[in-house]
Amino acid sequence: MRRTVSLVSAVVIALVLAGCAGLPTTGPVQPVPQETAQAEVPDITFRPDAPQAGATAQQIVEGFVRAASGPQNDWDTARLFLAPDFRDSWEPEAGVIVDVLSDRVYTPISDEALDLQVTPRATVDEHGSYAPSDGGTAAPLSYALAQQSDGEWRITSAPNGILLDEDFFRSVFRSYSLMYFDPTWEFLVPDTRFFPTYNAATRIADALVNGAPSAWLADAVKTAFPETVDLLPSVPAIGGVAQAQLSQQALTLDQTTLDRMQTQLASSLASAQVSQVEMLVDGTRLDADRVATEDTSVDQRALVLSEDGFGFLVSGDLTPIPALSPAVVTAAPSAIELARDRGSVAVRMPDGSASRISDDGRRSVIDDRKGLLAPAIDPFGIVWTVPSASPSDLHATTPGGELVEPEGAWSGASRIDSLQISRDGARMAAIIGFGSRTVLVVAGISRDADGVPIAIGDQITLANLDGTGRDVAWLDDLTVGALTGPDDDVTFVEQVVGGLTTTFEAPAGAAEISGVNTPSAVRLRSADGALFVRRSSNWVQTAAGISVLAVLQGSP
Repeated sequence: MRRTVSLVSAVVIALVLAGCAGLPTTGPVQPVPQETAQAEVPDITFRPDAPQAGATAQQIVEGFVRAASGPQNDWDTARLFLAPDFRDSWEPEAGVIVDVLSDRVYTPISDEALDLQVTPRATVDEHGSYAPSDGGTAAPLSYALAQQSDGEWRITSAPNGILLDEDFFRSVFRSYSLMYFDPTWEFLVPDTRFFPTYNAATRIADALVNGAPSAWLADAVKTAFPETVDLLPSVPAIGGVAQAQLSQQALTLDQTTLDRMQTQLASSLASAQVSQVEMLVDGTRLDADRVATEDTSVDQRALVLSEDGFGFLVSGDLTPIPALSPAVVTAAPSAIELARDRGSVAVRMPDGSASRISDDGRRSVIDDRKGLLAPAIDPFGIVWTVPSASPSDLHATTPGGELVEPEGAWSGASRIDSLQISRDGARMAAIIGFGSRTVLVVAGISRDADGVPIAIGDQITLANLDGTGRDVAWLDDLTVGALTGPDDDVTFVEQVVGGLTTTFEAPAGAAEISGVNTPSAVRLRSADGALFVRRSSNWVQTAAGISVLAVLQGSP
């Protein structure tokens, strides 16, 4: 990994935030719910209390832990709890443990040492990558203290990183998207990271330019920033413009590379509400423009198969897809995914086989193995199939009929319940089983320059699920939805890839998911044919008599 420069001055952001002059900087923290990635989040930080005179050793440790909620000025308040010769040694950005406040237990070991036992919910590493806890017991955090010459206790040894309870974490840290390209340079692929809201744009730019994609995603994406180019200290800008000062090696790059760099940087900083970005070398602006990338949004309408036919459903009226709909109705499939160009669908036939149906009426058998899941289709028109009892036997069939068997699919899994490809084609979400354990996972898809898959990367666990999985779907570019559990107790899981989990009770018998463009607009179909749309945390029935709720893979 390339050298990482100081986070303090890598990028200087000047943002005009109307109405922020009166924001409080003291007082109790009011926890807020996790917002979606599109929500505008002001750069609000909390200013914790400094050490109090006469505090006991345990009170000093408790105050130090609370002070970790204030990352401003390199955690200067938290460092006041440390002995002078330890203040510069402590590394707060080494990581975060997200825990349950009420479960913390302080245990004195001696007059000058104590342990803190915590219940971890998740961790964030030094690169901002979030990982949920596996449910195990963490080793206690150990602190050593000494009385200073003025008689006050200060910490002489503490674990690197910080400890934040769930509410503080949701207030102090937010999720941001580092944007990379897929191997064809057509799509932008988000890599979710968690950073403090304080100076978030600086951290995002540093992670993008001087860092690397998350390990699980690394073989599935590309970056335009060469290893030879670093992000260097910059100067303030005016009018809401972010200035990224790059090393002189950027002057040797071709225009296409510069434009792609500009695209990645501007798209990444947009998640921190930065509206304009300039790349500079020695204070001189580089001539670079954003390149055109493929849109991953889908039609807002529900795509269904019913007794009225196959097409887009709005207020009870069905609009068929010319040439394609009649062929789909004739096939009477049990699962449907529409290709990005709307020229074909991948379907599971009544006999359990997988086929491709084209808008010229042709039906081609893709896979006739027993026990196939509903097939998935990616933005390159490649159809993915796998038997539920054999997760590693994953097939990918190109539009020309070539069979590809990507390496590394779901190693060690005993079953797979559902899978779907992201609309950028770089990631695969799945519900897989390891014996009695069911997990929601995601993995990167390694492809060649033409988009043909080569291998499935290492999977990361997003969430542990109760019971057998029913369906999985991409709700947007950042979020996966899953259905799990028995007919009378179905749970809907909304999972940010690399982020937080939210669960809701789903309608009884919910069996299929179709994402739209935001998680809040997800649709479900129940086994009895009822169609539901999400309204906040409730489900509203909008139609009946639906035999298949189809999935859309992008828009033409």
